[in-house]
Amino acid sequence: MKNTLLLFLLIISLNSLAQTETQDKKAILKVLKTQEDAWNQNNLENFMHGYWKSDSLKFYGSNGVTFGWQNTLNNYLKGYPTKEYTGTLSFTIDAITKIENASYYVMGQYHLVRNAGNANGVFLIIFRKIAGEWKIIADLSC
Repeated sequence: MKNTLLLFLLIISLNSLAQTETQDKKAILKVLKTQEDAWNQNNLENFMHGYWKSDSLKFYGSNGVTFGWQNTLNNYLKGYPTKEYTGTLSFTIDAITKIENASYYVMGQYHLVRNAGNANGVFLIIFRKIAGEWKIIADLSC
């Protein structure tokens, strides 16, 4: 009887963990979709809502490491000054993997179709749940 009860509790626990992970992944995908939509409306400030608004945010791109939310936004505004440069963004998500409680990494590709010339690349971003919201705390894009 004890073994049956333990097995039942284990199954319930595993099911609960799987449901939580599925919900986390859906929430992360929603952040990324919101970012796509904001970018495609040439609204880089709203695009940045997916990032942790902190001086501890890290963005690693072709110009090296940028620290901080505002510095990252400034770089986006400089590099993508008009709709001709922002164009139309789409993401291809290759993997969303749990690191630990409240943290995931996302591996994917970005595709940018624009008048200034198309751009494609890959990214590895780290999401953390902060104050109940999923935020990007680190971004490596190339």
